[in-house]
Amino acid sequence: MKNLILKNLNGRKIIILFIFTNIIYSVMMLITIPKVMDYAGGMKILDIIPNGYNFEYVNSLLNALGSKGRHAYLYCQLPIDMIYPLFFGVTYSLITAYILNKLNTLETHLFYLCCVPLLSGLCDYLENIGIITILNRYPENSIISAQLTSIFSVAKSIFTITTFIILTLLLSVFIIKFFLKKKTST
Repeated sequence: MKNLILKNLNGRKIIILFIFTNIIYSVMMLITIPKVMDYAGGMKILDIIPNGYNFEYVNSLLNALGSKGRHAYLYCQLPIDMIYPLFFGVTYSLITAYILNKLNTLETHLFYLCCVPLLSGLCDYLENIGIITILNRYPENSIISAQLTSIFSVAKSIFTITTFIILTLLLSVFIIKFFLKKKTST
């Protein structure tokens, strides 16, 4: 994995990936998620509940969505959300590696920070698989499916928040070092 990351530490590539990743995210947040939520009378869909949900909420949501809403969730939102986790994981892993490289710390144990966005992407895929299972089994859902999917939703949120905390800290260190270096050279 390290060699793959090192091979792709190219600013132009990372910027293109960043733009593409955020276009996909914007399509979901501005188009597909609101479309599905409209069918549910404004109830939040499972993808955007960071602190999890229970079996009763899942059933209430699926009932509120109706057949057209469940179809929109399964065939409009989830196909896009099956692309996004890969791009999120790769993009933010490369951004983390790029900053670590600029800080001359990529070859240390800090390299493993690059794995956090990949874990977020993995949990997003597991969440999506759970949601697909729930939608396909409706109305015969199980408590276990809802609980497992909720666990992956929470884990995705934790790893995503951790990714942005890591990036914020790394960028702060980079900016501080940049200005300290500039100050000492003048």
